[in-house]
Amino acid sequence: MLKILEYVLPYTDTIMVVLLIICGIYYSFLTRFVQFRMLKSVFKILTERNENHTKEHISPFQALMISTASRVGIGNIAGISIAIAAGGAGALFWMWFMAFFGGASAFAESTLAQIYKSKDNTGGFKGGPAYYIKKALGSHFFGAFFAFILIITYAYGFNGLQSQTMTSAFKVYYDMFNPNATTDFASSSWPMIIGIILTLFGIWMFFSHHTKIGKVSSLIVPFMALAYILLAFIAVLINFEKIPSVIVLIFESAFDFKAILGGFAGSALVIGIKRGLFSNEAGMGSAPNAAAAALTSHPAKQGIIQAFSVLIDVIVCTSSGFLVLFSMAYFNVGADGKPLLTAMPLVQEAMREYYGGFGVHFITIAIVLFAITSLIGNYYYAQANVKYLTNSKLVMNLFRITAVAMIFIGSQMNLKLAWNLADLTMAFMATTNIISLLLLGGIVNKVLKDFNTQQKSGIDPKFNASKLGIKNAECWD
Repeated sequence: MLKILEYVLPYTDTIMVVLLIICGIYYSFLTRFVQFRMLKSVFKILTERNENHTKEHISPFQALMISTASRVGIGNIAGISIAIAAGGAGALFWMWFMAFFGGASAFAESTLAQIYKSKDNTGGFKGGPAYYIKKALGSHFFGAFFAFILIITYAYGFNGLQSQTMTSAFKVYYDMFNPNATTDFASSSWPMIIGIILTLFGIWMFFSHHTKIGKVSSLIVPFMALAYILLAFIAVLINFEKIPSVIVLIFESAFDFKAILGGFAGSALVIGIKRGLFSNEAGMGSAPNAAAAALTSHPAKQGIIQAFSVLIDVIVCTSSGFLVLFSMAYFNVGADGKPLLTAMPLVQEAMREYYGGFGVHFITIAIVLFAITSLIGNYYYAQANVKYLTNSKLVMNLFRITAVAMIFIGSQMNLKLAWNLADLTMAFMATTNIISLLLLGGIVNKVLKDFNTQQKSGIDPKFNASKLGIKNAECWD
């Protein structure tokens, strides 16, 4: 199976990367760079109170935390490390590039999700790309196809990867406590034990109401991200004299066109954008599922919030990138010129250089918390799309059981297989969503202009779909 994935991925990755760039640039200019222009509105939107809010609804802040829980995860630590180890320091630049334009894509997809959301049987809201593909483009088939691909990607591909990476974070402790062991970590009982613990956590979370997911995410994510960024910032200050040389290294690697043309699929450009997408999810079609569930007075508000979430992700990604590039571990290379360590071991070794044993313990705790919140966010997205396909309680319970089982399976998986499987499903999902976004630019622009007009008039923007001639937006008429 690994050989098949390695054969197919260069083609799917190339198509996805080209479409991501086109979509990000298109929406950035169409919206006049809304991802930066409307940043000043973020705090007000996050703290606004809605008189219609009930326990069935989630707040704009909880929607942000759910999407950030999924964005700020394994991709920010292990994914960045893998990208830099495989594609060179320039991969970090292309992550910045994609996030710079990707914020506009995030705005578009989450705004559309709010416009075309539906009420669920609890009185809350549900929505996402599957809904706007069906309602705005009139394609029930492709809406269902997207929902199916998202379920496979998040509940199985991504959550399997989260579980695998979290399990691998404990390898350093196995080596520490078993220096004379005759078996390696993968062959020991540790992955099995860790997998069982993660599975029990999955059972507890996946069978609870989705508002609990929002509460848990909003509690953990801010502290987790701030602590990680703080330690990374301290490491940068300690090594401030290295900043100019690291910046030069990043740009030299990013614009090594000989390397790019010699192997496009394995270049810093493709690897950086691909890992950037896995991390910030801008344009992938995942965050709109959380954005649609929020109770707000205007769709553009959630679009602005989700664009801001991409910025949060960039800060965490940059922290991870600098941690690795400032360390000696990155320059400990093999015969192929690439670092001997990658993924979690590379980050753990970098943290050991800065903070000794505390650094290793901290990054392990961080990866556990990042992975847990990502498991929650990923499950929420998949669950929303199961509801799109069917309201059957039997199907939902079967989905929950298989999603829990995948957590255990992932904890036993090989690193390369886990990442390749996630990459393939991600490519299909992102490509489907991006094509739909490119077809719906007119609606996004119309809604943004309506928001700006009301805001300039000094009133809190309220949305009315029928006044703008937008059909099939039943929650806004």
